[in-house]
Amino acid sequence: MSAHRNTAPADRRVPSGSPRRGPGPGGGHMGMMRGEKARDFKGTMTRLIQYLGAYKVSIVIVMLLAAASTVFTIFGPKILGRATTKLFEGVMAQIAGTGTGIDFDSIGTILLTVLALYATSALLSYVQGWVMTGLSADITYRFRRDIAAKMERIYTLRKAKPEPGTEAKS
Repeated sequence: MSAHRNTAPADRRVPSGSPRRGPGPGGGHMGMMRGEKARDFKGTMTRLIQYLGAYKVSIVIVMLLAAASTVFTIFGPKILGRATTKLFEGVMAQIAGTGTGIDFDSIGTILLTVLALYATSALLSYVQGWVMTGLSADITYRFRRDIAAKMERIYTLRKAKPEPGTEAKS
């Protein structure tokens, strides 16, 4: 029997007998810890929805743009299948000698329709991303402003109270 030789560089060697955990020298997801359970999930979600209420028009617009973009993307292959069918029918008609061949005008029209669908989908997706970027920036700015204001209030309240155990000097 030959002994297993650890040929890794000295800083990456795993002591023999200890199990290797995950990829890389640090091993797996060591930094990830299980989060604590929310105390009032329903209440927190209610407050978040109320907080985002000022942005409901923008959020609805984003949802509609995403849905429309997805619909156009889904219908693209279905319509593209019509072009494939026309091409197949033309080739089969040529082989059988019964038809005039491939109808390139019809295939061209179908392909232009598919191109318009995909271009519209891309445009809607771009506008959705643009609106969402502005929305995210506004919400983040508002969160930071509100947190800073709350921290200032807490600091002011603590500064005004005398510390426990000390008497107010007159």
